[in-house]
Amino acid sequence: MAHVEIYSTMTCPSCIRAKRLFDSKGVAYDEIDVSFDRSAMIERAEGRSTVPQIFIDDHGIGGFDELVALERADALNAMLDAAPVED
Repeated sequence: MAHVEIYSTMTCPSCIRAKRLFDSKGVAYDEIDVSFDRSAMIERAEGRSTVPQIFIDDHGIGGFDELVALERADALNAMLDAAPVED
């Protein structure tokens, strides 16, 4: 199973929806609350400052809209089932 990280804030509706989608799939994720400091997220997300910012196996997929697009294209499950790449 892939490693999923979600940069979010507690009151962000799109963050809540993204987490619900992962929950419905039984996918565990690490949540990083950026309510007070987004600097690390912005750097990692190549300048994107909106939440959520979602990473699957260290690959930034973007926010909730991009997550839903992957789901609708039947590409999300493949990303989540992919084995992590060893360096």
